[in-house]
Amino acid sequence: MNKATDFALDSTLGLALVGIFGVLWIAFGWYLGRKNKSHEDFALAGRNVGFALAAATAMATWVTSNTTLVAPQLTYQLGVWGMVGYSFAALGLILFAPLAARIKRLMPHGYTSGDFIRLRFGRAAWWVFMVISVVYAMGWLVSLGMAGGILLQALSGLDYHIGMSAILLICVGYTLFGGLRAVIATDFIQALIIIVGVVGIAWFLTDTVSLETIHTELSTDHPQLLDLLFPAAVMFLFNNIFFGLGEIFHSNVWWSRALAFKGKVAFKAFMLGGLLWLPIPIVTGFIALAAPQLGIFPPTADMVGPMVAAEVLGKVGAIVVFIVVFSALASSLDSLLAATSDLVTRDFYHKKFRPEATDHQLLRTNRYCIAGLGILTWLLCLPQIATLGALLNFAGAFVASTIFPIVFGLYQRRLTGGYAALAMAVGTMAGLVSYFAIGFYVAALVSCVVSALICAVGLWRSRTLFNWQDMQERA
Repeated sequence: MNKATDFALDSTLGLALVGIFGVLWIAFGWYLGRKNKSHEDFALAGRNVGFALAAATAMATWVTSNTTLVAPQLTYQLGVWGMVGYSFAALGLILFAPLAARIKRLMPHGYTSGDFIRLRFGRAAWWVFMVISVVYAMGWLVSLGMAGGILLQALSGLDYHIGMSAILLICVGYTLFGGLRAVIATDFIQALIIIVGVVGIAWFLTDTVSLETIHTELSTDHPQLLDLLFPAAVMFLFNNIFFGLGEIFHSNVWWSRALAFKGKVAFKAFMLGGLLWLPIPIVTGFIALAAPQLGIFPPTADMVGPMVAAEVLGKVGAIVVFIVVFSALASSLDSLLAATSDLVTRDFYHKKFRPEATDHQLLRTNRYCIAGLGILTWLLCLPQIATLGALLNFAGAFVASTIFPIVFGLYQRRLTGGYAALAMAVGTMAGLVSYFAIGFYVAALVSCVVSALICAVGLWRSRTLFNWQDMQERA
């Protein structure tokens, strides 16, 4: 039988697993949501998240469809550098650790990354930043929704649209009830599931298909996958470093956590989260190298990870794979829903249109935004317009342009709003040109370099000094 159409789970079992997880997570979100008495409780968990939950949510949120589905896809396409290059995205969490501590000191009353850009650089830079943030957030949301459908389709043959709709409904449900408090609490559980599950899958794979056998197969029939000088793969390695930095440095997913963590927890939590995350894409990517040996040729490259694991481990293994990948998707999707709705509520509704809004109105609007984002994401996921890797790397051209404006904005008083806006706008355009003219593996790299050069000119020419006290704005 063709292994591309031989499913380890029947569709009824796949749907039952989704239903069980859905009921558990939504009930848990409702239970935790009872503690939310204000908008600050809902959006930032009362700014009192301790170290264990903080480290777990940092790690679990970064284990996304990228790590569990795209890392195997890129390993399948680019070889060894695909999985090693993806592991370098851990630098985003590790290097954000000192930035998170700095953010907490500069903005003790802040809510979003948009607050920082508005206060530090002014309206022009804020508009450019918000466009970048919205494009990235929607791209990530759509990729996560797509991944839910791909997961169920790869393991059980269940229709893509059913899996995609189910994971969106579940994550919207418990985020709507519990806010960031529910997101972080479920992330802690999901982090434990992911670590144990990924280690278990890798152990059984190496026990079933030996490393020597995999190496012999690749050396004979697919030598380029082992070539450490494979040009596209080497470019991807460097591109992915800057893509990961841009993703974390700019995204309100991580800023909201930095502002929600208690006291001096932020630095230690992000550092530990990054170190825990580092080996996971190597393990998940390695799974894809066994595909040729097992005779697995997936219909699309982003299905290779779950198909290989399910083939090696059988039905029980397929259930484990399903639980691990589902946990990874949920831990990121809920975080992105909460953070993006915070950005819309705070930066557009409150600061732009309704500065007189009451706490109750902000809380209600935040919930409306979560529901609206869920519906919009569902509509955009329906056509399944691209593979996960292509969709995610398109966003790299946008986010990499924000790295140096944010770093210099946090530590340098001389960078002005005009140069910050120019760096983000021109960097993004240069990245997009390189994406279409050269390939996805250089978009973030070009965007970051162009942005850095403009920021350097801005620092050299500026004679004004920003007053850090201007960041102390209260809600």
